[in-house]
Amino acid sequence: MKTRDMPATFFISDIHIGLQDEKEEQLKFENLERLFAIIKNEGCSLYMLGDILDYWMEFRHVIPKGFSRFFCLLSDLVRHNIEIVYVAGNHDFYLGRYFDDELGVKTMYGMHEKLIDGRKFLVAHGDGLGKGDIGYKLFARVVRNRFNLSLLGFHPDLAISIMKGLSRFSREHKKVDRVFETDRLLNFAESLAAEKEFDYFVCGHNHVQGIKDLSVTPSRYVNLGSWIDGRFPYGCLKNGVFQLNEL
Repeated sequence: MKTRDMPATFFISDIHIGLQDEKEEQLKFENLERLFAIIKNEGCSLYMLGDILDYWMEFRHVIPKGFSRFFCLLSDLVRHNIEIVYVAGNHDFYLGRYFDDELGVKTMYGMHEKLIDGRKFLVAHGDGLGKGDIGYKLFARVVRNRFNLSLLGFHPDLAISIMKGLSRFSREHKKVDRVFETDRLLNFAESLAAEKEFDYFVCGHNHVQGIKDLSVTPSRYVNLGSWIDGRFPYGCLKNGVFQLNEL
């Protein structure tokens, strides 16, 4: 008798919706629709590991416009009983309650341990982990502070304009520090493997796609890559095996 496949778990990061021109954004959505159709057919959960939107800042009564098409796609997955987890990235300046309360998407910050299909995962966007990146760590504390958020809330249009500018600054800074960022996350994963057992450390952030075996077996480092250079990668755990695929 043929063994029935277990529902798969999917992973994406760094799509940066809203960053590029109309043609490139249209390609992103066409491939998101393809991927979400696969998830509805084969999956049970989706982990979005940060920077899915190029910027996000919400307030008590206000959210940025321009992302309705994406929200409809998420809502459709939720209606098909797909669990969605959104781990904030450095372009997700503040995830309030909109995703949780209005869309049924669970939001979280930082790094989290998850047991998925018998495999132990550490999932994170990658920003602020490991040594260095002091400036960003301080910035994240400031921008996500409730008092500062309340001040920005007095003029949401101005606040969102500031966040757009900071998103551009973040990309320019990352280009200079690409080698440092790649080594930082890989070294961080190595240090974790020396301290605790896990199967996969999965992240995004530096846009350098790949899977690497760590020095402590069976731990592996996975970077999901990005969707801003004409490629559309995603991770998939199915029947206990993790793979990086492209649409």
